Amino acid sequence: MKVYLLGTAGYHPNETRHTACSFIPEAGVVLDAGTGFFRVHKLVRGPSLHVFLSHAHLDHCVGLSYFIDVIHRGDVRDFFVYGEPGKLETVRRNLFTELLFPLEPDFRWTPLDDKAITLPCGGRVRAFPLDHPGGSTGFRIDWPERSLAYVTDTTADPSAAYVRQIAGVDLLLHECHFTDGNEELARTTGHSCLTPVAEVCRAADVGHAVLIHINPACDDPQPLDLASVASIFDRITIGADRQVVEF
Repeated sequence: MKVYLLGTAGYHPNETRHTACSFIPEAGVVLDAGTGFFRVHKLVRGPSLHVFLSHAHLDHCVGLSYFIDVIHRGDVRDFFVYGEPGKLETVRRNLFTELLFPLEPDFRWTPLDDKAITLPCGGRVRAFPLDHPGGSTGFRIDWPERSLAYVTDTTADPSAAYVRQIAGVDLLLHECHFTDGNEELARTTGHSCLTPVAEVCRAADVGHAVLIHINPACDDPQPLDLASVASIFDRITIGADRQVVEF
């Protein structure tokens, strides 16, 4: 199975990265709908999409307004949007208010609860809470032979409750907005620095980790020093827009 990284920046897009969006075409699963969401339509394989929103900040949901043309062409007949109830209502009422967007799309707004969601592809999705201003949600998807977890907009901590939720996954997509040395800013904004992310990966014993939600203000082609955490966890790479990761 493959996951396409369509947006790997946090906060705002820059010259090389759009904001949060990852897509698993075989499963019809989209993880967040930031500005990178416009790239989804070229990869759609089936008549349904299942979009899981971590939260309602614009860099994670604004892309929902980019997809209405695809729905009206008939490329996608069933468009599910999952999220915490209050956040779904916030997106629906505000992103699609008449003064911002003239036509409310025919989405199936689906509030998350504590039950697993079974997808048509056979995968089972479980949501879990993350520590972030206003709250955020992580997701774990399990298939019979593989698993993936998605953790964004949180402050990494190997003792955090979410580490148990991602234990043993084959692939972890985890935010890493800041370089080491910005720990106080990371806590204030609800984001992560590199070393704590590596410690989370080790504590959860994940198969491989890909770093996303990279600080868009950093234009360095190597924005994070992976060599500095190799002794903690060495099965880790930095995600890039349009990268395809097999798991």
